[in-house]
Order: sequence, then structure tokens, then C-alpha cells
Amino acid sequence: MLVAGDPRPAARGRPRLLAARRPPWALGALTAAAAVAAATAAIYPLKHIAPVVSLGVVYLVVVLLISTSWGLGLGLLTSLASALAFNVFHLPPTGRVTIADDRNWVGLVAFLLVAVIASTVAEIARQRAMEAEARRQEADLVAELARGLIAGGDLDALLATTARRIALALGTDAAALRRGVAEPGPRSTAFALRQEGTQVATLLLPAALEPALTARLVEHVIPSLEALLAAALQRDALQAEVVETAALRQSDVVKTALLRAVSHDLRSPLTSIVTSGEALGSARLGAEDREALAAGVVEEGRRLSRLIDNLLDLSRLEAGQAQPRPDWCSLDEVLLAAGDGIDGDLRYAIADDLPLVRADAAQLERAFANLIANAVAHGGGGPVSVRARPVGARVLVRVVDGGPGLPAAELARVFEPFWRGGAEGHGSGLGLAIVRGFVEANDGRVWAESVPGQGSSFVVELPLGVEAP
Repeated sequence: MLVAGDPRPAARGRPRLLAARRPPWALGALTAAAAVAAATAAIYPLKHIAPVVSLGVVYLVVVLLISTSWGLGLGLLTSLASALAFNVFHLPPTGRVTIADDRNWVGLVAFLLVAVIASTVAEIARQRAMEAEARRQEADLVAELARGLIAGGDLDALLATTARRIALALGTDAAALRRGVAEPGPRSTAFALRQEGTQVATLLLPAALEPALTARLVEHVIPSLEALLAAALQRDALQAEVVETAALRQSDVVKTALLRAVSHDLRSPLTSIVTSGEALGSARLGAEDREALAAGVVEEGRRLSRLIDNLLDLSRLEAGQAQPRPDWCSLDEVLLAAGDGIDGDLRYAIADDLPLVRADAAQLERAFANLIANAVAHGGGGPVSVRARPVGARVLVRVVDGGPGLPAAELARVFEPFWRGGAEGHGSGLGLAIVRGFVEANDGRVWAESVPGQGSSFVVELPLGVEAP
């Protein structure tokens, strides 16, 4: 599968999107033969405790395994092989492809139909899961490209860097991104990138791309790349002007392009919600599966709501509209409210003599909630410590997790918008940027401390008012 990747060594081990290959068909055929033989052997001892005609369900496990891993075609062949083995070895008269009892014919036909249906359902489920994963990782790629194209600097150098990232993500030998119209070579394919009907750049990729990969590239990645490239070109034009109005327009274009890129992150929960909703309409769905799907819909809905809230917060911060409304507030109450509703092992250590601080309690609660949620997500399932104590004329709040930690080179970048650190790349890259924005809006500062392999610590420093009650 194709994953948006940083061209660093840590990113090279990731799976690649749009090239989701099944295991080799020959291996599947051998596995199917071995599994059918094992199921046939397993039925012999079961004949003493159940009617033989009902034991055909043992083969369904094999059919589901093969269908899920190797697809519908091999699953159907496995169904036929299972029916043949069941007939020859277990339905009298054994040793021949004949059946003496008409009731056994009914049972065999019923088994074959169930096996075919199971193969079909397994293939549909596989395709839905692959589609959801593809959409999520397309969003990762677009966000990565957004950081490169919108960050600033020489556009030609950024185009070269972006082309390398696309080549790495697609798993191809090379890719090129050139301004204007570029003619493809004998072994390359050209994709036109247009702005308002005019071709502004050309993406050159090897001609040997798989048709399914090319279709997804054209449908999902190329439009986003066009939008980002258009924003980058407009940014260059605005930077060439020195008047204040040009600078304001540039900020608006960059912000619009960033929000457009992050909108791809909305597809992952939406796809999961739609997929689960369609599955809930199945009459054959059991109560336990229905409950699990319903819980998944609720969780993805909450995830979507959090992403939208973060987008709105970041938009207000970047527009300078998140002006705080300071008042005396109890920091321990803010911290407890921030952790409320976060599913994790939170351990508080708040000093008894913690004085009041003058700040916007709502903004601090949002900042600490994002900080605690980030620690839980990257803490490896361990406890998260939330500590607060006064130090001179300030108060320090420290959120500590027991996760893998951060390399020193990443500590300065963790608060950048749309930046996902590490090989996993969890989240939308908005939470810590919002933390910094709200903390600095309330005259505080925040920084990260970490030792790889020993967890991370995020420290928030807030000033204490001399007239605190």
C-alpha cells in the first residue's frame, strides 16, 4: 500500500497504498489444498459426536480463510474442492463421487451455497477494508505534500522534493514534477496539473504503473496536488509583491490550501461510518456484530467531531481571532476537566498550594485536552502523568507519557501544523499546534522534552499574577 512518506529511513518500511497485493496465487493454492486436507482429516473423529452431513461447516473456516487472503476466485475453487472432498471421504458411499442418500445431496448443495456466499461476503469485506485504508493513506500523502509545497522556499526545489516524496510513496524508481508542459519519454507517462483550465505543471511517472494505481492517482491525489500547486504558485506571485495587501492575500490562499488538504483526513471516518452503516442493514448480521458496528459508528463520529473542532480552533488561531478572555481560574479544575472523557490511565499530581492563574479557562482546557489526548495516543497504552506545581513567579504543568519518545531532531517540529512525527504518523497533526497557539495566547509557553525509548514530556509554563486571590 502507498503511504505518504517522509524520505527518511524510518518511512521506508511503511506499507504502500493503492498497490495492495495479495500473496502469490501458487502459495494460496498450496495453502488451500493443505487446509482442505486438514479439515477432511479433522471430520473423522467428529463423526462420533455429530451427524456426518452437518460436519460440512468445518470446511467453511477454510473457505473464509482463503477468500479473505487470496480473494473470491480462489475462495470459490476452495469451496468446490471442499465439497468434492466431503463427498468422496465422508458422504456414503465413500471413495466415489456419488451419494446414496438423497438427504445427503440436499446437505451437500446447501454447504456449497453457503461456502459460495461466504466467499463472496469475505471478498466484499476485504475490498471495503482496502478502500477505507486507501482513503486514509491518501490523506496522509496529501498532508505530507501540503507541508512541502506550502512551507515556503524556492518553488523549483520544492517541486523536486515533492516529486521524490511521490516516487517514494508510489514505490517507483523515479518521478518528476516540472513547471508548464513537459513531454513524456518513451518509458514515462505525463499527468497534466491544471489551474483554472491552464496547465501549470506536469507530473512524470513510469509508464509501467498498474491501472488500478493510476486510476486512484488521477481520482484522489492529482486533484489535491493541483490545488496545492495552485496555492504554491499564487503564494510565489504574492511574495513578489511588497505591499501589505499582497501579504494578506497570501496568508488567505495558504490557509485555504491547508484546509483543503486536511479535508482529506475527513474521508477516513466518513468511509468507516458509511461502510459500517451499510453493513448494519444486513439481515444476517448477528447481535454482537451489530453492536460492534454501532459502537464503531459512534467512535468514528466522535473522531470526526474532534477533527472539525481542531480545524476551527486552528483557523481562528491563524486568523488572529482567538483572543483570550482572561480571568482568575483554578488550574487544577482546568486540568481535571481537560482529562474528563479521555479514555486512558491518567494519574494526577497537583500541588496543594497551586495558586490561581489569570487566563482564559476554556482555551487552557482545550490546550490541555489536546496535550493529554496526544500523550495517551502515543504512550503505548501505559499511564499518563499530569503534574502541576508553582515555581517562583510561574506555574509548570508537565504531561508525561511512557511511549517510545521522540528523536532530538523532531522536538522542534512537534508543534507545527499538519506535522505527524514518527513512523506511525497518527492523527491529523493539528492537536499540538493548537496547544501552542492557545498557551501562547495566554502569555505562556510550551515545549517538549524527550529521550528516545523513555517517553516524552510536554511542559506548559504559565505566569502567576502578583494579585492572585
